[in-house]
Amino acid sequence: MEARDIIIRPIITEKSMGIIADKKYTFEVAKAADKTMIKKAVEEIFEVKVKKVNTINKRGKNKRQGMSMGRTKSWKKAVVTLTADSKTIAFFDSLM
Repeated sequence: MEARDIIIRPIITEKSMGIIADKKYTFEVAKAADKTMIKKAVEEIFEVKVKKVNTINKRGKNKRQGMSMGRTKSWKKAVVTLTADSKTIAFFDSLM
């Protein structure tokens, strides 16, 4: 897997924007990616130094349309913590 295949998109929510001050950034990542793959991908794409990676598997929600039941897709979320001496990610700086 290439780095751009691992990091799918940034997660922009009120909670994720609140932890940016602590140099923690949230991304949706590929379900098959593990913590070391995520760390290498973030370091390669954004040219920063990663201290820690926490991952969360998000289960799809039950949805219904009329009488039909279904589920939204499951996905994986990663919260990446940068080292204290690392620069910030410019993409998130432009949102604040």
